[in-house]
Formats: sequence, C-alpha cells, structure tokens
Amino acid sequence: MRNVNATIFATAAAAASLAAPGAALAGTQSSTLGVSATVTANCTVSTTAVAFGSVNTLSGATDATGSVSVTCTNGSGWSAAANAGAGTGATLASRRMTAGANILSYSLYTDAARASIWGDGSAGTSAVSNTGTGAAQTFTVYGRVPSGQTTVPAGSYADTVSVTITY
Repeated sequence: MRNVNATIFATAAAAASLAAPGAALAGTQSSTLGVSATVTANCTVSTTAVAFGSVNTLSGATDATGSVSVTCTNGSGWSAAANAGAGTGATLASRRMTAGANILSYSLYTDAARASIWGDGSAGTSAVSNTGTGAAQTFTVYGRVPSGQTTVPAGSYADTVSVTITY
C-alpha cells in the first residue's frame, strides 16, 4: 500500500505543478507594427480690412493699409490673389466701392510705393507668393483712393474683395 500511496502522491504533485500559475514558457515570438501617416498641404487665410476712414475727394489721394495672414503647411508653396471686388464695372486696376448707385474708385497694391497692383497675376497685376513655414505669414495690402473724384457725393462706401490662396 505504501507504494500505491507514493505513486498517487507523485502523480498528484506532477499534475499540480503543470497547473500552477507562473509556469515557465517554452519560447517567444515577435513581429513589427507598421505606422504611417500622410501630411497634406493645407492653408488658412485671414484678413484685416483696408479702412480709408474719412476721405476728402476735394484734396489729394487718401492712403490706407490692411493685411492678409496666410498659414500653410511647412514647405508648401502658396500664392495669394485678389479679385476686382463686388463693385459694378470694377477692374483689378480700378476697384469700386459703392453707396447705392454712387461709386468711389480705389486701388490695392502689394508694395508701399503703390506701384504693383494686387490682383491675380494677369493684366499687369501681381499675386503675392511665398512658401509655408507652418506659422502665420502676414503681408500688407496698400490701398489708395485717388484724387480727382470731386463729383462723388458724401456717403458711406464699401466693397468686398475676395482673396484666394492657391497651394
């Protein structure tokens, strides 16, 4: 009987060791996990108005400035163009603010000397171009209401110019 008890005890001990938590593992396997992303070129644009304030059409030209802020993905080339505005008969060279049927002409430029008309790059106009850095890049828009508009009646004149960023 002693031999049978020893055999039963040995068998029970072996079974318990196989079921015990923390049993040693026989081997390991590994693999790699791929991770990817595609950064796309993107831009945002915001503007600060060109506000001429009070304009005396009986005296010389009135100048004012505004600004355009462009933020584009680092390394992305961009170009900022402006249309002629909403005034009937406006061109890139001679935009038109209106007050009802009344018109006050003005122009927008890319330089302080007011020699380069801001437009879309056609008909002698210039667009503003740069390469994105991921930070805001701001440029000044120079406006001028030319003299000689002595028949324009008093009133509040306004226009809306669309700014388009191509990237």
